[in-house]
Amino acid sequence: MSILTSLSQWLPFGNMPEMNAEEVYKRLKTNDIQIVDVRTKMEWNKSHIEGSLNLPITKLSIDTIKQLDLSQEITTVVICLSAHRSIPGVRKLNQFGFEDVYQLEGGMLSWWQSKLPTSTMTH
Repeated sequence: MSILTSLSQWLPFGNMPEMNAEEVYKRLKTNDIQIVDVRTKMEWNKSHIEGSLNLPITKLSIDTIKQLDLSQEITTVVICLSAHRSIPGVRKLNQFGFEDVYQLEGGMLSWWQSKLPTSTMTH
């Protein structure tokens, strides 16, 4: 793989399959979805979707994905703040063999706008 091809995997451009906030919330309640939040740990601590796993985009690799113990059999939704960092996240998961991968349309901004529940981590 050339450096240019490798670099293009990380660019926050391009169309990705998307799922809106209400659909993600509905699927979470039926427990047939897994969420990978690629925002920073600090962003995730302040407000995240209950049950989401935090894996900052800068740390996303095949090894860190394996550590999360994600299932390739379940729909995976990658989320960030505004649906930019999630684009390379979806690409990388596809590259690692995940086929049913979406990004949260509009990111956490759309989740908050829809007034859907969030959790926080306090120290």
